[in-house]
Amino acid sequence: MRHFSCDLCGKPIGCGDDRRYVVKVEVYAAHDPAELTDDDLDVDHMEEVSQMLTEAEDNPSELPPSFKQFRYDLCPDCHTKFLRDPLNKEAAQKFDFSEN
Repeated sequence: MRHFSCDLCGKPIGCGDDRRYVVKVEVYAAHDPAELTDDDLDVDHMEEVSQMLTEAEDNPSELPPSFKQFRYDLCPDCHTKFLRDPLNKEAAQKFDFSEN
């Protein structure tokens, strides 16, 4: 039997009435393509895709360095807090620094 604990508060999440929530996050570099030109239309994109697929088959565990995946288990209380403020902006605004 697997045992889970909340990745935010550390509370054990049992098999009884407690629910467990899973949060999955993907972080990757955004790519905004440039304008389409006549040169782009002349390139054999199917050949490029074929080459990329071949390289991916040769190195299946290699992901681009700008790509990360995260997975977190949350208890019901932390799940509610997460949905209210997923980027935790509230905590960042609580600091009250004096003006020196």
